[in-house]
Amino acid sequence: MGKRKSTATKPAARKRFAEKLATVFCCPFCNHSSSVECRIDMKNMIGEAICCVCLESFSTTVTALTEPIDIYSEWIDECEKVNRTLNDE
Repeated sequence: MGKRKSTATKPAARKRFAEKLATVFCCPFCNHSSSVECRIDMKNMIGEAICCVCLESFSTTVTALTEPIDIYSEWIDECEKVNRTLNDE
């Protein structure tokens, strides 16, 4: 007859922590690294990306799921859209 296995011999499961996303980025205008800071104001539902060096800024509406990287990527998309329309003219 076999012995019963005890539950104490099982190794404990490791907890995996999700990496935090960045909140400071490179400015698309002055090209300084870590100069753009993204802030989210959930009370007014506004997200802002502001460069500390050249003082360029971008603001957009946010939702409860919006992260700082989303605001920065929207800013980059808008810059590319403006550059594309200027090159087409």
